[in-house]
Amino acid sequence: MGARVSLLRRRKSALRPARPGSAPRCLRPRRAGPGAGGAGPRGDGSPARPRGAPRPGGGMPHRTELYEGVPPTCWPIVYSPDYNITFMGLEKLHPFDAGKWGKVINFLKEKLIGDDLIVQAREATDEDLLVVHTRRYLNKLKWSFVVATITEIPPVLFLPNFLVQRKVLKPLRTQTGGTIMAGKLAVDRGWAINVGGGFHHCSSDKGGGFCAYADITLAIKFLFERVPGVSKATIIDLDAHQGNGHERDFMNDHRVYIMDVYNRYIYPGDGFAKRAIKRKVELEWGTEDTEYLQKVHTHVEGALNELKPDIIVYNAGTDILDGDPLGGLAISPQGIVKRDEVVFKAARRRGIPILMVTSGGYQKRTARIIADSILNLHNLGLIDKELAAGGAENPKVEQMIRDSVTDLTNLSLQ
Repeated sequence: MGARVSLLRRRKSALRPARPGSAPRCLRPRRAGPGAGGAGPRGDGSPARPRGAPRPGGGMPHRTELYEGVPPTCWPIVYSPDYNITFMGLEKLHPFDAGKWGKVINFLKEKLIGDDLIVQAREATDEDLLVVHTRRYLNKLKWSFVVATITEIPPVLFLPNFLVQRKVLKPLRTQTGGTIMAGKLAVDRGWAINVGGGFHHCSSDKGGGFCAYADITLAIKFLFERVPGVSKATIIDLDAHQGNGHERDFMNDHRVYIMDVYNRYIYPGDGFAKRAIKRKVELEWGTEDTEYLQKVHTHVEGALNELKPDIIVYNAGTDILDGDPLGGLAISPQGIVKRDEVVFKAARRRGIPILMVTSGGYQKRTARIIADSILNLHNLGLIDKELAAGGAENPKVEQMIRDSVTDLTNLSLQ
């Protein structure tokens, strides 16, 4: 605990504005050499380790740049301009706003954070992806028609695969790397937000629903493999769609507790994957704020009382928003902000590190709602940098929790 307090003191300087002309402190370039993107999957011309094969060096994890140290001056908010998908307007053929991640950051820069305090996401390499994915699946992504099917953008079928890799899959690999990085940051700092990610329909050997890489599974597997003391995880999936990808990946893994709240009538309707859900909440068409927030509060509290994990992965999809063309629910912007608040309060009260990813959301206004929610979490002290490792032992958090007892038990928005 003493080391963490010391770290908190050093991070107070992060709130000071950057000096004019100073280099961004969190936007460090990837080093040349292995993992930098050379001829082979590891960037050095050598083949990737086959999935399931013994690791070099007597079982040690592979070398990755995703867990390299982040300066303590940085906020545990992860993003890269490479997240955004733009290519000849093809991204407009899918209802997903493929530039929403940059819009979220632009809104946050107006009131909260500057470029020099954001952690720059790095692209996951093949070696990183093979921690979960099969080589067979990654090879399938070298076929444009497979990527067109996964992203639900038919014209991608006609593009040369080198363009598909660069313009479609590289942004998704970078977001995946961002989720893995944010997992480590959450354990180190108490919380972290990847402004992208949340590809909860992708499993180790199958993608779908705009999800090409299993970033949630990867983040958890990296933590289990590399961070001492992390052996239990809870996934709280509040996207409007069932998170069948991570459910299939953790079907028989008792270290992972899955809570999933979703519209029962929409994609993917994966009955097999539902067997992995420990706490399943199926919603009706048009569910509104009061009922939704009461269920979220009840089941988040129940899930965390049933098992206290070492990390919470919170899939905070905004496709629950009223009017979303794919979600089928009727939650207000204020309801989404309140939902995120409920989850973070539950985590902070128990001192559990929490990683948030932004997942689905198919309206232009979702970027502003995500930013507003993050600002609300900051205003409440739930993601204040000075509280990053303080948990419920911090007096500011304890006071916030006491002040919100009534709010947690009466979730109707007045």
